[in-house]
Amino acid sequence: MRRIVNMADDHTEHLRQHDEILWSLAAMLAVQHEKNQSYDTIIQEQRQMNQRLTLAIERIDRTLAHVEITQARVETLLARMIQHEDNGRDA
Repeated sequence: MRRIVNMADDHTEHLRQHDEILWSLAAMLAVQHEKNQSYDTIIQEQRQMNQRLTLAIERIDRTLAHVEITQARVETLLARMIQHEDNGRDA
């Protein structure tokens, strides 16, 4: 009879341990779910920031192209002005 009681106690202990494991896993899952929601928010914010930065970089690239064109025009004008000055001195 004592062996049956010990087996029942062992079974009860085994079930208690399983319950403890399940509760622990459920708690970890809840914490992970909260973290995942936080990560989702961070990822969305990062996507928005990346989009804004991409647009800003595109504007900078367009501005730089205009600056380079303007610089080339100024250099051309300066070169022409220098040529005219040299021509005027010879005359």
